[in-house]
Amino acid sequence: MSRAGQPAEASDLIDIDELIAAYYDRKPDAAIPDQRVAFGTSGHRGSSLSTSFNEDHILATTQAIVDYRAAQGISGPLFLGRDTHGLSRPAERSAIEVLVANGVDVRVDSRDSWVPTPALSHAILTYNRLLGDDDPGRSDGIVVTPSHNPPRDGGFKYNPPNGGPADTDATGWIADRANALIEAGLEGVKRTRFADIATGSYGSYDFREGYVADLVNIIDIDAIRTAGVRIGADPLGGASVEYWALIGERFGLDLTVVNPEVDPTWRFMTLDWDEKIRMDPSSPSAMASLVARRHEYDILTGNDADADRHGIVTPDAGLMNPNHFLAVAIDYLYSHRPDWPADAGVGKTLVSSMIIDKVVAALGRTLVEVPVGFKWFVPGLIDGSVAFGGEESAGASFLRRDGSVWTTDKDGILLCLLASEIIAVTGKTPSQRYAELEDLYGASVYQRVDAPASKAQKAALAKLSGDAVAATELAGETITAKLSHAPGNGAAIGGLKVQTEHAWFAARPSGTEDVYKLYAESLRGEEHLRQVQAEARAVVAEALGGV
Repeated sequence: MSRAGQPAEASDLIDIDELIAAYYDRKPDAAIPDQRVAFGTSGHRGSSLSTSFNEDHILATTQAIVDYRAAQGISGPLFLGRDTHGLSRPAERSAIEVLVANGVDVRVDSRDSWVPTPALSHAILTYNRLLGDDDPGRSDGIVVTPSHNPPRDGGFKYNPPNGGPADTDATGWIADRANALIEAGLEGVKRTRFADIATGSYGSYDFREGYVADLVNIIDIDAIRTAGVRIGADPLGGASVEYWALIGERFGLDLTVVNPEVDPTWRFMTLDWDEKIRMDPSSPSAMASLVARRHEYDILTGNDADADRHGIVTPDAGLMNPNHFLAVAIDYLYSHRPDWPADAGVGKTLVSSMIIDKVVAALGRTLVEVPVGFKWFVPGLIDGSVAFGGEESAGASFLRRDGSVWTTDKDGILLCLLASEIIAVTGKTPSQRYAELEDLYGASVYQRVDAPASKAQKAALAKLSGDAVAATELAGETITAKLSHAPGNGAAIGGLKVQTEHAWFAARPSGTEDVYKLYAESLRGEEHLRQVQAEARAVVAEALGGV
């Protein structure tokens, strides 16, 4: 019997001392693919226990980032933050050793605390606001986080001066340089041991104050307070814990941090779908304990470890499907932000729901459909051509109330606060509003399923072309499109999407785990969705051949 959704037990917990000891003791062999630096959608992730996230990886990657920013003419401060994973503190210190030795003006959290990804993006953009695109004094940043990944993992992510996730040109260059440094035995890496770094050798920045104080310029905080919305915020043991406490205190909100505990084993979590501990606020299994308390508050919210993802729990519906909340957020924002650019489009990833397409059409806005990865929304959020960008995996951000940029990375705190604003202004929960949207546009049945896949299969899937699909029908309907590139920007999707009039599926490899993600949606009900999924698996298997 599956233990998904059940509380973690002692046998599920990692040994933090062992994890940290392995970080320093194990040395990667760059000749072994699994031990090389490899950036996924925006960062390198792995575990010290599998020799894929160790001291040498971080020393080499940090030096590679130093070399990259020098090549790009970036000489301003580098903002550095970490989340609550057990490997994040050691990796942060390794990064400081290299940054200080290279004379980089590095800024860490002034409270020596955790930094959510959106707070780091906000800091970069705030610093660069009055600087030109080519100004050498621009800032950039590193956030040490594997996002929602299990406790054994570590992550290391670079954000360039645009504040968003680095694009593949940057991450590819950084990874190649880092691996070359590892192969050379770290020759070329400048380093000052942390114990030898003098006080005052690097700077600080109050990420929390800078972010929280600015929230009044993007969220209608007054409406939330006046309406007395009862908010329960669960950081899920992540970096947002002290941010939520300050938000409630600073703005006088009826806000309870329902679980303020931080523990790098995450012993308080319920197990995810695969019986692993994973801080995914969009997962019903991982959010089971929060869903059980849904009648205690007007809205309950969750964030992952670096707070770039959101989970929305309502009394009437429990945990909302991320697509449902994205549709409601778009519908609400474009109707309640009069100062937004009148021609600003709506950004969505091509694995997001068709309901969003219908909402956007009704709003008279342009739909900008891009591959998976928040980096594709960055240019539009900066120049205002896209006012909202969202991913089906519960990541999104949008413009300030005056139409200027807020963050160019996903902001889970922001989307959770938006749920409270929607209740305060409309008197309806987001799930109640979504029910109205389905009455207008039709009922969607949507599901994402993760299936095991080898690295070879993932690589083959990422390179698939629509021509590899021989089928002409999907679940009884004529196939209308076989996409390997996104219609919004022509970029490769790193997988495959097949569409019909009333359904679609997409298959793409995970950037962080040995699985492939199968997305499917139908407007013809649950049974039709199951048929789409079954035929999709067959299509993928045939396309991959003998890989």
